[in-house]
Amino acid sequence: MVNPAELLRPLERFLTRESRPIPTVEPVDGGDIPEPYRSLLVGDHDMTPTLEAHYRERIHLRMLDRLLDRETLSRMVVLVTDRTERAVEFGAIDIHLSLFPDDAREAVLGCYMPLGSVLSHFSVPHLSHPSAFLRVQPRDYIREALCVGTGAVTLYGRRNALTTPDGNVLADILEILPP
Repeated sequence: MVNPAELLRPLERFLTRESRPIPTVEPVDGGDIPEPYRSLLVGDHDMTPTLEAHYRERIHLRMLDRLLDRETLSRMVVLVTDRTERAVEFGAIDIHLSLFPDDAREAVLGCYMPLGSVLSHFSVPHLSHPSAFLRVQPRDYIREALCVGTGAVTLYGRRNALTTPDGNVLADILEILPP
């Protein structure tokens, strides 16, 4: 059996620190994910431009929590559309700052742009490597962040790594989409 904390890294660090319950999560094959989740999650693409194209709006970052530990910035966030303020992703991310050029690093530390926007704006070369797709039964904090009601709901997400072209990990990411 797969350890849920491992599937939920880097979110598990925030949950442990705040004594929050871990959501029920299980790995799922990408082909078994229903649409529109499948077209949004499955593939070697960045989530920010994918969500912007899907919702036909620019996206900004709403910071929920952050930790800075030497050269790693960990963020727990909600991505929100600019015009309608719709929550389109709940996420947690470990960003390895030493691998970013100075101007991109400052933008990341400012915590106002989604990482995908920073990578695009500053032309940071990178590759996307999804490592797992997930079925998630959300807890209250995820429901609140995504504006999901109290009824039974299943969400889908993925674990993803963004790397430099030579294989160094820029960011380790958990992305969960709303219904």
